[in-house]
This record gives sequence, structure tokens and C-alpha cells, in this order.
Amino acid sequence: MNPRARGLIKLGLLAVVFVVLILAFPRAYAFVQMAARELRYLWWLVLLLALAIWLIWGIGRKPKDE
Repeated sequence: MNPRARGLIKLGLLAVVFVVLILAFPRAYAFVQMAARELRYLWWLVLLLALAIWLIWGIGRKPKDE
């Protein structure tokens, strides 16, 4: 499997997880809506999304040897 296909699969999996979480936790979805309206909460949402993306793409990656 080439890296591009692997990246697309991870992106699709992230989208599926996002939809499942919205359906499973409607209060979290309400938080996202509030964060969009209240900018003082928006940076928490950005940090959580960055952490999720870093964990998805960072887990299992081998460190580069020099």
C-alpha cells in the first residue's frame, strides 16, 4: 500500500470517527457549536483537534535514523 492510499484511509477513518462521536456525544457537538460562537473557547477546540491529528499520524511512525 502506497503512502497516499494510507493517508486517504486515515483521513476517511478520522471522518468516520468524527461522525460517530457527534452521534454518540451530542453534548460535545453542542460544545463545538458554542466554541464557534464564543472565540474564547475556540482555541481549546483547535488544540484538541491538533492533538487528535498528531496522535493518528504519529502513532506507529518510526523515528528517523541519521
